[in-house]
Amino acid sequence: MRKTLTLFALLVVFMPRAICQVAARDSMLKLIQHAKEDTAAVKLYLAIGENIKNNDPKSARGYYHRAVELSKKLGFTHGQVQGLISYGGSFIVESMFDSMLYYSRLALPLARQSKDSLEIGIALFNMGIAYRDLSDFENAILYCLQGRAIMEAKGNKRIEMQMNNALQILYQRQTEYDKAIVFGEKAIQEARELKFKPVLAESLINMSVNHQAKNLHEKARADLEEALQLGIDLQDNRIQAYALMDIGGIYLQEGNFEQVKKIAPHCLELQKKVGSQDGEAHVYRGLAVCYLQEKNYAKAKEYAQKAAELNAKTGNIREQSNLLRLVSCISYAERNMAAGFKYDMQSDSILQKMVGDALSEKSANLEKKYETERKENRIRQLEVEKKVQELSIRQKSTLNYILTAGAAVLLLLGLLLYRNYRQKQRLQRQRISELETEKRLTATEAVLKGEEQERTRLARELHDGLGGMLSGIKFSFMTIQGNMFMTPENVQAFERSMDMLDSSIQEMRRVAHNMMPEALVKFGLDTAIRDFCHDVTKSGALQVNYLSQGLEDGVADQTKAITIYRIVQELLNNIMKHAGAQMAIVQVIKTNMRLTVTVEDDGKGFDTRNLDHSGGIGWSNIRNRVEFLNGEINVQSELGKGVSVLIELPI
Repeated sequence: MRKTLTLFALLVVFMPRAICQVAARDSMLKLIQHAKEDTAAVKLYLAIGENIKNNDPKSARGYYHRAVELSKKLGFTHGQVQGLISYGGSFIVESMFDSMLYYSRLALPLARQSKDSLEIGIALFNMGIAYRDLSDFENAILYCLQGRAIMEAKGNKRIEMQMNNALQILYQRQTEYDKAIVFGEKAIQEARELKFKPVLAESLINMSVNHQAKNLHEKARADLEEALQLGIDLQDNRIQAYALMDIGGIYLQEGNFEQVKKIAPHCLELQKKVGSQDGEAHVYRGLAVCYLQEKNYAKAKEYAQKAAELNAKTGNIREQSNLLRLVSCISYAERNMAAGFKYDMQSDSILQKMVGDALSEKSANLEKKYETERKENRIRQLEVEKKVQELSIRQKSTLNYILTAGAAVLLLLGLLLYRNYRQKQRLQRQRISELETEKRLTATEAVLKGEEQERTRLARELHDGLGGMLSGIKFSFMTIQGNMFMTPENVQAFERSMDMLDSSIQEMRRVAHNMMPEALVKFGLDTAIRDFCHDVTKSGALQVNYLSQGLEDGVADQTKAITIYRIVQELLNNIMKHAGAQMAIVQVIKTNMRLTVTVEDDGKGFDTRNLDHSGGIGWSNIRNRVEFLNGEINVQSELGKGVSVLIELPI
């Protein structure tokens, strides 16, 4: 049996409440027989597809196709978008991720045409899910974060629940299990609050993978048993099959072979119902392992053979390697060293071929890109040659044409000379503008460096100079107190003064730390921002959640690191001063040669058009610092829906 298994992510597409409440498939089929060809019929087709997609994805695609075709006929763009997204999502049940990506891409331009931001976010996020399951994690993170930024602004709890579950799987695939657990717990909590059993069951199964990876087998078992019961309540064979198979995987790890053999028949029955030959093969392989451990080699080979026959139909190369390794172990156990060595070598050969195929695929993609560019250049060259030939033919036709062509050429030359003159003027203006921009950036850099140097100098003088003096005064007072006799009233006054002196020392240290945090210099940008967010949270002014990725190597240029720290500091200060927010999220993600900073809050929001007329120094400082770093800044906000600031910087 499989050790772990990750279910597909449910699509973030929802039917209207009135349609979703029709629970029975038979009832919906009766309704569709008498339905008119209108938008209500489109929604009913989509609802039927959603009802059966887990158990019968191929039939579900039939209903999605009808919804798309009827929507085209009616000019119902919303129905087309939902139909295409749902059609693509049904392929993920059968691990056909390329097809899911294809139909999600088809839905995206239609969603943009309808100007429905929610559908745009859904299409982008589902493209991220497809890239995730194709192991293209860079594009997966890019599209998931784009879709998430759009959909979170809508405040739809059901969508947030499924996004958190999808992000759990994304980080799980990258073996970042701690982050996966954070998003998984959010998804489970939201699913419980909304009483949405399908997503709750899936999130629990995904969470069990995280717990098994962390060797928390009891927690994983509890997750799976709850998911299994939910699958029974929902009559969802797929959820039952996956949950029961993973429970068997835990028993197999624990060496409880009798329990594995006990649940295997039911698990096989469920896998057959959902048509998963891959799942059947995993169960048979698990049984083979059980009998191998019990030294019943005949039974072990029998079940290994059944698994191999099923795997030959599915063509799962990795599973073929696992089965060969298992047969090798059986042969070694039977003291058939030659056979054991042969199957072992075959397994290694398959693994090496998989690596080679992956490298060959990358090479083929590069060659394809090169050939495409070469063909495009050839086409352009042929088009130029064709134009030259046509001009030559026209010139040779008659003397009249020659004179006319000559006049046309002279006119064309005049126009080209005039255009060249205008082009030179435009280039000169552009160069002047670039020089002015460069001068402004140089001035900004000088100001920022001078500001940071002055901050550092003042912080050092405050800490070493004034701090030392205040500490010396405190020591002198303590010495005086020990050598003087004072009345109770004077003692009380003296203690109040000492408390005020302690407060002054602490305030002086806080100011010095804010002017130049030691963590930034000693431990780098990631630690400095994390400490600042922690300090803000600890102060009680704002709950700040900080997430980072790719900052293990830090930011090479300390000036850039200080500038990025000041940007985050200024954004959080603006939230505390103006947003009236309860919670904020700070994300810093470094991928390849770009750094993305996202700061979001749940405050009162504002009209972003007012930013162009803002006279605030804080916002001006942020824009100047982003411009100095050659970055781009994007602000999204609506009244009452918080603010999201996205900054992209080259590193």
